[in-house]
Amino acid sequence: MQQHDSITGNESSNHFEAIFNYATTGIIIVNFKGIITAANPFALKEFDYTEDQLIGHSINLLIPSRYHTTHKVYHHVYFKNPKSRPMGIGQELFAVKRDGTEFPAEISLSYFHYKKEQFVITFINNISVRKKAEVEIIKLNNELEAKVAHRTKDLKNALQQLEISKSKLEEVLLYQKALIDNAGALIIATDEKGIIKLFNPEAALALEYNEEEIVGKTTPVLLHDKNDIIRKRKELFNEFGITITDGFQVLVEKSRRNTHEEEQYTYIKKNGASFPVSLTITAIRDSSGTISGFMGIAIDISERKKAESNLQKALEKEKELGELKSRFVSMASHEFRTPLSTVLSSAYLIEKYATAEEQPKREKHLQRIISSVNMLTDILNDFLSLGKIEEGKIQVRLSEFNISDQVTAITEEIKSILKKEQEIRYQHKGNTTMLLDLSLLKHIILNLVSNAIKFSPENSLIEIKTINTNGCFTLSVKDHGMGISREDQQHLMERFFRGANAGNIQGTGLGLHIVSKYAELMNGTVECKSELEQGTEFIITFNTQTLV
Repeated sequence: MQQHDSITGNESSNHFEAIFNYATTGIIIVNFKGIITAANPFALKEFDYTEDQLIGHSINLLIPSRYHTTHKVYHHVYFKNPKSRPMGIGQELFAVKRDGTEFPAEISLSYFHYKKEQFVITFINNISVRKKAEVEIIKLNNELEAKVAHRTKDLKNALQQLEISKSKLEEVLLYQKALIDNAGALIIATDEKGIIKLFNPEAALALEYNEEEIVGKTTPVLLHDKNDIIRKRKELFNEFGITITDGFQVLVEKSRRNTHEEEQYTYIKKNGASFPVSLTITAIRDSSGTISGFMGIAIDISERKKAESNLQKALEKEKELGELKSRFVSMASHEFRTPLSTVLSSAYLIEKYATAEEQPKREKHLQRIISSVNMLTDILNDFLSLGKIEEGKIQVRLSEFNISDQVTAITEEIKSILKKEQEIRYQHKGNTTMLLDLSLLKHIILNLVSNAIKFSPENSLIEIKTINTNGCFTLSVKDHGMGISREDQQHLMERFFRGANAGNIQGTGLGLHIVSKYAELMNGTVECKSELEQGTEFIITFNTQTLV
């Protein structure tokens, strides 16, 4: 017989049998008619069937009855264009045990041809524990020793049957080789020292190594992220109080202790790229219980991790929206109460002032109603603006206008809300022609000036300055009011934030947040200069060159 360094037929057979019988993943083989032709011991145990009860029967035994019709369609569609892939991406899959108990499952499909007949390989993982814990990995139950003994017995019986005839041995060998080569999972088996003896085509394809580069030459440590080895070493020290220096022994220590866990690791490709896998490592033992090697079955979970990440982002967004709604209800109940009470009381009093002599009183209360309605309108406009910002519906529409004329018009418009003897003073320097979104800029100016009016005393000056030179436009609004503490200045642009000294002054806490977002949309930055009781100045600088 010619000598060579690769695995011999008998050794390969042992590996294939070990993989099929020791796998801690359910493996079901189904033919074109949907009839189960093979099931590994783990699958039989998982579904609580014996081989006689399962082999030769329809796959529908393991599928909830409500899915039988659709599965029949999917089954025929898959056989028309078979390929290795996860089953039911984006859907929740379920399997059913012999007693009718259902459990959530993760299923991967592959296929192979044998004697001109086509078969589907189904890998089934019961993910009940993962579903309940959401962050924990499935742990094998405390009956592991009984399972190992059971599998060892099954393996011994299988080997005895294989020895009946050489032809049957070769047939099983070819069958199992087809299974490993088309498994749809990365399967790597080593000897007891960690040298890789089996590197299936799926592993070669995913990791971009040729079998010749790996088999007999290296350990699986080559394929692992070093940080995973460091993490696992720390876990072993914390759990067992041992320090293991050898990287491969770190990976297989728990399987030596008959503890098999599905864990997440990061595999490194030949080109340095990485991807996450769900890996189960099992010790391969001979009939006497002596470890003769180790086997790892890994499934690429890149798509699952991406889906989990998207779900987490959606949950965080939902949580944020929930908090926003809660704060809106709280704020609205407070801010709407005062103007609505004013409207109600003024309307009631107007009804009482029926004579011509009482016309001044009626006009006074009409003005109170108008002022209160305007206040409610401002609050609602703030919320409408906030909603559009959150949904990304604000579009910048540039137009050319005279900045001096526009600011002057805005100051005239807002003079109606000035307190007694308050004065607005406006000054402009530089080119008067501007290219910005006039609507957004007007909202910014109205908000800053109305804030200056609200937070400044009577008989005070409010200064507006604009400078337009060399592609830079600066807007400044300065008051001589109560000022803002340094601590509060750090949070001014946050939604619903109001300064500690705002007291009972009406406001939603949204104005400056909206100002900052509008400024950002037009390549602007907001700066605040303020001292308590010394007034406040907001300076917004726009880089108008980048808007062209």
